[in-house]
Amino acid sequence: MDDLLVVEHLTKVYARGDVLALDDVSFSVKRGEFLVVIGLSGSGKSTLLRCINRLIEPTAGRVLFDGIDVTTASAKELREVRRQMAMIFQQFNLVKRSSVLTNVLSGRLGYISPWLTAAHRFPRSDIQAALANLERVGIPEQAYKRADELSGGQQQRVGIARALMQGPQLLMADEPVASLDPATANSIFRYLEEINHQEGVTVLCSLHFLSLARRYGTRILALKDGKIVFEGLPVEIDEIRFKEIYGEDAEEVEIR
Repeated sequence: MDDLLVVEHLTKVYARGDVLALDDVSFSVKRGEFLVVIGLSGSGKSTLLRCINRLIEPTAGRVLFDGIDVTTASAKELREVRRQMAMIFQQFNLVKRSSVLTNVLSGRLGYISPWLTAAHRFPRSDIQAALANLERVGIPEQAYKRADELSGGQQQRVGIARALMQGPQLLMADEPVASLDPATANSIFRYLEEINHQEGVTVLCSLHFLSLARRYGTRILALKDGKIVFEGLPVEIDEIRFKEIYGEDAEEVEIR
């Protein structure tokens, strides 16, 4: 199994406040892995994911995706790379006044003419694929409702269906269940696990909760103050390592 993603000495300094958000971060992700990045709020998890696809520009370092240097890619090259790096967001990032189906179809924006998308005219094959992806995440009956009529868990399922429309090699999820209850959070992760196992899509996910990381991750990376403080298997995080990651006063609470 070769590396799909390689991150080398990635550093991010936010000019405002001179904040070091990422401090010389290096790791790799193999094809088919389900890598979970854990850590407290402010540890650098979201910055890391956004630097990988250059939603945030890194200050230093290099990101290689399938052999392509993302950090030096031109605008055209970056658009092509991003087609293969789908993103699921904590706050869903849906167009709330548009239908669920239209939101899912927006995952094809990098593939079809902007004129067609502006007129909400999508190829029949894309519409069929969007309906199939809504079926896959268990909400086919919601296709023609407005996105803001759905619950939080349903909206995140729309986000997953939209990401699948890209046909990605890498699925990145930034705290995808932070605003959801434990039962809904587990259901969302079961969909991600199914995509990972059945289609071989590599998953890179940031999480606050260690219990979910242990349940679904094949490998865990822990950040603290922008630095990697642990990299290994879920079972290797014992009480001592937990304290190193979350602090001496932290109490481990499992989500079941």
